[in-house]
Amino acid sequence: MLCNICGKNQATVHLTEIIDEQMNELHLCEECARQKSVAMEQQFGLSDLLAGMADFDKPEKESETPAGLKCPNCGLSYADFKKIGRLGCGTCYNAFSKYLGPLLKRIHGSTQHTGKSPLKAARGLKDSIDTQELRLRLQKAIEAEAFEEAARLRDQIKEIENKKEK
Repeated sequence: MLCNICGKNQATVHLTEIIDEQMNELHLCEECARQKSVAMEQQFGLSDLLAGMADFDKPEKESETPAGLKCPNCGLSYADFKKIGRLGCGTCYNAFSKYLGPLLKRIHGSTQHTGKSPLKAARGLKDSIDTQELRLRLQKAIEAEAFEEAARLRDQIKEIENKKEK
């Protein structure tokens, strides 16, 4: 089978594209596949994906992000971050923290890393995270005057803390 693009070389790469619920099969030679890959990377970069997740295209209220907000270390402005979708250095996290929190929560579902860790360390960390979450829920229950729920949460917190002491 010959390449669908150049029509000269033998097709060795077979792609299936689904666009607007229409399925198209492409049979490409290595050279045309490489060119198509480069074109796709340029068209759909990681920064574009992050920008889409961040709703950067939505107009923001002027009070939400100051126009002159810049990282004191690398000089990256928040406006530039919105354009390229990448931070310049580690200090950018602190400089833009007020605005990155909601973005990270939207992308990852949380602003706190809960990835893999060594088994021994993971037990204590999980208990710590559970305790923090329970304390927040306890505070909300108290504010809502749901005292039965608050008592149940208080007991759960005490149980976790007792396990830690042992």
